Amino acid sequence: MRRSGSPFAFILLGVGVFLLVLAPMLVWYVKPRAAVNPIDIDVTAVYKGTGSYFDVGETETLSGEQITVTQRVRGDVAESERSGNAVWDVVTTVDTEKSLPAADPHDALDFSTARWVTDRRTNKPVHCCDEQPYHEGEAYLKFPFDVEKRSYQWWDSTGDTTVTLSYQGTQEIKGYQGYVFTGKVAPMQAGTRQVPGALVGLPDTPQVIAEEWYSNHGIKLVVDQATGRTLYAQLGPKRTLRAPGSDEDAVTLLDVDKLSFTDATQQFAVDRAEQDSGQLRTVGVTAPIGAASAGLLSTIAAVVLLVRGRRRGGESDEDLAVPSEPAPTAELTAARR
Repeated sequence: MRRSGSPFAFILLGVGVFLLVLAPMLVWYVKPRAAVNPIDIDVTAVYKGTGSYFDVGETETLSGEQITVTQRVRGDVAESERSGNAVWDVVTTVDTEKSLPAADPHDALDFSTARWVTDRRTNKPVHCCDEQPYHEGEAYLKFPFDVEKRSYQWWDSTGDTTVTLSYQGTQEIKGYQGYVFTGKVAPMQAGTRQVPGALVGLPDTPQVIAEEWYSNHGIKLVVDQATGRTLYAQLGPKRTLRAPGSDEDAVTLLDVDKLSFTDATQQFAVDRAEQDSGQLRTVGVTAPIGAASAGLLSTIAAVVLLVRGRRRGGESDEDLAVPSEPAPTAELTAARR
């Protein structure tokens, strides 16, 4: 009787095939569903720099002052789950040493709110869910996942416009490497506001609708390649007032050459980037390679065991075969008689 293969070999073969099927599924199915913008986000980024601002109480521009920008981003989980998008509410305050710490953010030098809505996978803007203000581009609070070495359209909320940020190589932030993107914003009219005429050089006019102009000395963002998280941000905002139709700045509202992430904000961003990118790397690289390797070895081992089992089974059948009874000799026949 011929013996069948070992049950262990069939189990090993099944495990090997499963792992070989699992490996591409992790890359093509699981990773894309893990690389999504979170909906329960609650982070605060703090920028600091030294520059000038217009002091309303003293009705003049003060120079050499410390400026602090605090940006808090919180996810609207209920709206995100309902819409399927990432709905983030953003509160930004600009403070001087006089307004910090402020019990009420409305006491800050400047205070603004926004609602940023994006596709969770592509990071592209989605115009729904009471989004405000309207925005475009590919990046703002973060870049898309799997950042490429190319230029990106970054949304500048102060100028309400997209800015081209060019790839400039890599840089380490707190020992963690990221992609560097830079750009500038040329002077542009960003709005209007009613002010006393004397403030913009028109003393004979009680009130005028002055033009508010905006520019940016330089934008520098260092971004985590895997997650698109901003590891370091440096901005150079400048806001001024001009008399209607004038080509010259009359009042400087805010001018900071380098407004950048604090050390604490950088460290927090790096820690989160390491954690999140590590998880994506496990799902998209480490686990698939491990599963494919283990699956291949298991399959090969199972085939070897099955082949050996069949060969040994054949040899045993021959060894155990019952020999035929020899023909009786003449002497044996005579004796029996």
